[in-house]
Amino acid sequence: MAKKIPFSCVFASDEDLPTYPASELNSHGPHIFGWRSKPDPSLDKSPKEIVLKFHYPAKIYKIQVLAHQYLIPERIDLFINYSSKSATPSSQTFEYIGFISLSQASENFQSRELQSISIPEKLATHLKLRMGGPYSNKLNPHNQLALLAVNVLGEECQPNDLNHLRIKSSTDESTEIGLSSITDDLSYCMYVEESIVDIVKKLEQLKHRAVEDERFEYARKLKLCMNCLRTVGERLGRYALSKRLSVLKEDFNTARLRKEQMELYKKVVFEKLEIDKLFEYDGLLVENDICSETYAAKPQLPQAPTLVEVAKYLENLKANEASNGDTAGKSNLQQDKLHEIPQSPQFRCKSNCDQISKSSPRSSPNTGSLRRRNKSAPRNTNYDHDEREIPTLRHSHTNEFLRECHHPEPEMRGRSKLNDREKRQASIPILVFGIDIVELFYSRQFQDREEALLMLREILKNPEKPEFGYNKTTRGATILLHRAIRDAVFSVFSAAAETIRCLFCEFIPEKVSNSEVARCVDKLLPELLSKSGDASPRVHNLAQHTILVIATCNEVKEQHLVAPSLSRPVTNGTHPRLALSRMQMLEQLVLSQGINNEKQSGLSPRLLSECGIQGIQHSHEPVRKVAERILLAVYKVNPRLIRKQLPPDDEITRRNLLYRQLFAEFDKIDLQRKREMLAEQKVNTIEFSINECSSSETSGETSRPKSSNVAESIKILRINDRASPIPFRPRNNQQPQIYKSKSGQSIKDFAKRQETFKCTFCDTIAFSNHELDFHYWKICPYLTKCENCKDIVKISDFNNHLLSECERTKDFVKCDVCHDAILVRELEKHKKEPHCRVLTSGIAKCPLCRENIYLPDDGGYERHISIGCPKQKRKIIK
Repeated sequence: MAKKIPFSCVFASDEDLPTYPASELNSHGPHIFGWRSKPDPSLDKSPKEIVLKFHYPAKIYKIQVLAHQYLIPERIDLFINYSSKSATPSSQTFEYIGFISLSQASENFQSRELQSISIPEKLATHLKLRMGGPYSNKLNPHNQLALLAVNVLGEECQPNDLNHLRIKSSTDESTEIGLSSITDDLSYCMYVEESIVDIVKKLEQLKHRAVEDERFEYARKLKLCMNCLRTVGERLGRYALSKRLSVLKEDFNTARLRKEQMELYKKVVFEKLEIDKLFEYDGLLVENDICSETYAAKPQLPQAPTLVEVAKYLENLKANEASNGDTAGKSNLQQDKLHEIPQSPQFRCKSNCDQISKSSPRSSPNTGSLRRRNKSAPRNTNYDHDEREIPTLRHSHTNEFLRECHHPEPEMRGRSKLNDREKRQASIPILVFGIDIVELFYSRQFQDREEALLMLREILKNPEKPEFGYNKTTRGATILLHRAIRDAVFSVFSAAAETIRCLFCEFIPEKVSNSEVARCVDKLLPELLSKSGDASPRVHNLAQHTILVIATCNEVKEQHLVAPSLSRPVTNGTHPRLALSRMQMLEQLVLSQGINNEKQSGLSPRLLSECGIQGIQHSHEPVRKVAERILLAVYKVNPRLIRKQLPPDDEITRRNLLYRQLFAEFDKIDLQRKREMLAEQKVNTIEFSINECSSSETSGETSRPKSSNVAESIKILRINDRASPIPFRPRNNQQPQIYKSKSGQSIKDFAKRQETFKCTFCDTIAFSNHELDFHYWKICPYLTKCENCKDIVKISDFNNHLLSECERTKDFVKCDVCHDAILVRELEKHKKEPHCRVLTSGIAKCPLCRENIYLPDDGGYERHISIGCPKQKRKIIK
């Protein structure tokens, strides 16, 4: 089992002293600032090197690197060295083992990237990191580099194992190495306070020992305790970082209060979780093998004291010492303080509140603000968000602090029990899924609700027929999901949306009756429509996507359950966000399902035109833009209906900017339609001429046709008669050639089949086949040129072309993760890229820009190209 290998930084080619030295990499923790290179006004992008020396020779299995938010190197090359000498080895003796590629920062520059590289077993004493140039961004004007942490995982080894490792590495076998402790992982130790990490590591050893001794109840308690301590450690880590920042600012009052806050909170948490009992300092305890009230469920952690409360607490202790004549030193004060820490799970206990209320000058109502007047506590400190006092409570005669003190909560608040009303509401889910999962849905803890949604998703994915049938299972799931999608916590709402997708895409098709599907949609759709108007972008975007996924279900599409709710006209009274979401979803349905003449479908021309007419009169401009696009789509189908509902097209109406732009688009559509008619007339003329030639040939006439236009028409139609007009390959960078038919098909039959010279992908009209071939070769945005064989290929079929049709097919292989066509030599590098990911149903990936394409079979590629693929050089001509 791999464990963390301790090391020390012995060399750095550059470092920003004194705040960001390379020695920051020697330890891990939330308060660590990491290494950073000097700011260089000359914008030098030369590589930077750091050499780490292990405390003992070790077999290296894995290396982890945590990058900075915006000072990000493009690449980190890794070298190792084994040396029995204590001096730093020379550059020539290092062995190259690989590299780590980091991605460019996102727009907000707030996320850190953790990258890991697994290597075959290597015996080493030194590790060298060589960093290339940084990514350029607005927050890094001087091209600095930074690393927050480096972690090396492996096993301690003796020098005589070198030969064995050389033989093993020659076989190129790599095995998956597990960690001896979760605390050795960089994602854990960088965000959890160090003392908590040590405690969790000891508890983990006790858990393994308890499992070996078959003390499973004891092991369960230890697992719950470790999970709670991770949450506590993350909070203490934030406090430790704030304490270090206060020291740097020389705000020593705040630093002292942060230290006292951490000690008090740890004391209360340890008493709540019964850490002393779990460690069994005095030998085996029978109590640990018996289910206790504290660990009957996941323990409820106490709240941490705020800095204001800590300051008041210390002031009261000082006042009590002065009144009792106690002049003990700091050690006695610390001991008295710890003895007087409350025993309840909340720090705000009655005894402390009594002391604070007696010493407070505002103990009666109507005395003004409760703002702290303690001179020893800081006034202008950036408290954590969860520690700030609610403004409305500052002006009341009491606050939550005092109320919780006089009305303490119970010792343990486990899973919520259902009352009679909730049991009546959830009678069907209780019957179908059981009381346990339903109680998780009604729990006050969002983690329990997330777990319940995961359990429900696994039930819906089970291929076996449910015990109570598909219809009743769907009804029970609908009741639970109706409650979950109204949840205010985004993670719960996201899990509910994924479960709804699983319900309609995997469970319902061909199994559930139409009436039950309609009842399910009627219950869930109004809540999702309400969420689609939420102020948070991630909420309303997820709600829109979920509604569109529901609309793709065949049972929903056949009964027209979604479109009628979206095609209701919007008014100025409709909120702009909700109106915009409805119009955008309606536009997507028009593109994916088309315009339907059935009135009950919700996509009939009349309903769409009425919705569009109301939409262009909305006060919000984005709503008007979407409504205009819907009207244009209907106008292509029924122009007379649209013209009839709009004001007359005259000079007075065109003075309105909105109508002037709309009528201008109508004119373009009319012109395009006229071109199509002219092209059709030309083809009809060609057919007539060909028929005359055929009849003359049949009758035995050998005379030439009277008009030379017939020969010209025949010449135009001499094209390559293949299944599709692409792919073709222009030779010598000339315009594409006009090939004769390979199948021997007559020109007459081809003219009957090909009525107009029209692009099959973007509906562009051409006046000749030569012009159409040139359009395919250079213009059509839905096609692209393969750089390997120079063929013109449809974008959606590009991966299949590389794997089966291209001249260099043998150089490509299909990725088993994302199914892209990748060069064989770049497959391993590709699997480390962020765009190599497993795609769920209903989602594809653009082979050019690697972005997600939703609903690819229902116009997803067309929408992606119309918006503008960044890697497609051909653009749609509007």
